[in-house]
Amino acid sequence: MTTSDEADLLARVPDGVFIGGRWRAAENGRTLQVTDPATGEVIKEVADASAADGAAAMDAACAAFPSWSRTPARERAELLRRAFDLVQERAEDLALLMTLEMGKPLAESRGEVTYGGEFLRWFSEEAVRVQGRYGVNPEGSGRMIVTKHPVGPCYLITPWNFPLAMATRKIAPALAAGCTVVVKPAALTPLTTSFFTQILVDAGLPDGVVNVITTSESGPVSEPIIADRRLRKLSFTGSTAVGQQLLKQAAPGVLRTSMELGGNAPFVVFEDADLDKAVDGAMLAKFRNIGQACTAANRFIVHRDVAEEFTRRVTERVQSFTTGRGTEDGVTIGPLIDDRAVDKADALVSDAVERGAEVRTGARTVDGPGSFYEATVLSDVQPGSDILREEIFGPVLAIVSFADEDEAVRIANDTEFGLVSYVFTRDLARGQRMIDRLETGMMGLNVGVVSNAAAPFGGWKLSGIGREGGFEGIGEYLETKYTLTPDPFG
Repeated sequence: MTTSDEADLLARVPDGVFIGGRWRAAENGRTLQVTDPATGEVIKEVADASAADGAAAMDAACAAFPSWSRTPARERAELLRRAFDLVQERAEDLALLMTLEMGKPLAESRGEVTYGGEFLRWFSEEAVRVQGRYGVNPEGSGRMIVTKHPVGPCYLITPWNFPLAMATRKIAPALAAGCTVVVKPAALTPLTTSFFTQILVDAGLPDGVVNVITTSESGPVSEPIIADRRLRKLSFTGSTAVGQQLLKQAAPGVLRTSMELGGNAPFVVFEDADLDKAVDGAMLAKFRNIGQACTAANRFIVHRDVAEEFTRRVTERVQSFTTGRGTEDGVTIGPLIDDRAVDKADALVSDAVERGAEVRTGARTVDGPGSFYEATVLSDVQPGSDILREEIFGPVLAIVSFADEDEAVRIANDTEFGLVSYVFTRDLARGQRMIDRLETGMMGLNVGVVSNAAAPFGGWKLSGIGREGGFEGIGEYLETKYTLTPDPFG
């Protein structure tokens, strides 16, 4: 049951779509229910937008673009900085709201507020640093001027697993670059985005610069927006299968696209690794966000000389976890997002066990209300197991062993995905070789978390296109123009 404090917070979350600077009901009058995955309780109903609402949001973003794109970079920067400050002031509200609608423990939600807020601060600083160049052409006959310009109205589709950080990671660079946006949060976790949008309004957001549509009908609402020839940018975080469909829809308009898609991260532990650091890194890389992260370590590839000791240590740590509602003190493992996620985790574990894996701990669903699955450790996972090919998105740590570096690299790269990898070794030369040999867009060398607002986030292969964060992040929302002028001395 929700407490009085939780009910008060939920009452302060806007329940409409946000279009042209105004919160309103969906045109069709429909609503969608938001559920607490820890209890199964409906905690709020919000507008369930239709295609007409999406079209209105697109109209508002296009109408606001000329003015916003001409707004001085310093003013855009100051808006983002004010939003950052307000996020810090309302950190506890944001953290509790994420825990209520997504399930993660409060400590992790507070960490996400810190992480998500940093995108506002970082891109407030980058807004005034967009640069071009000027120089003489090689022939000496003219001057080359290269300038940067906002790409135009953008459509941003965010996932359910990091409701604040995925919104700020897309909205902040778009606004910093001078773009206007339509945002569609996941139907499972729309509340944080709506609450954050009100923070932007309180920071001085002009009408139409950010528009938010909450909907249970992603396809019917998104397709007309993507087909609108006024749209110039599509950014999506989610599954590879959905990303591939969106890329097809974006092709006729030749849209700029950013796709942050699935992962199958290897976590490689060599025989010379500092096992204390490796185990600490494993806990972060696997169980952060209850394993529901595209950066979560999926395959633990451990040298055979240390595999048993590593397994024993991680099992002891996992057995100390406390499972429960994220608002409760001491909880380390909250619910998965819904029962489908529980069924998927259980199916992957069952397949691995049937093929010969050993259960060291867990491997059970939790009785009672809510979508819970016990934190699990599997050892001796056999080649061909589904859990080595599919993204787990749950609290399951699966261990395989290897004999030498070449075998470790082969196993790690044996996937169509390439988002992030983790390597633990004391050998500096080996670490450098792994940077070159592993086919991933990011890598943690002796660390279990790589995400940072100042770093380019993105992957290779089927893990996506483009980068979010870092200097590269704002470039995804900018077009380049080259101008040639005559030689002024000619």
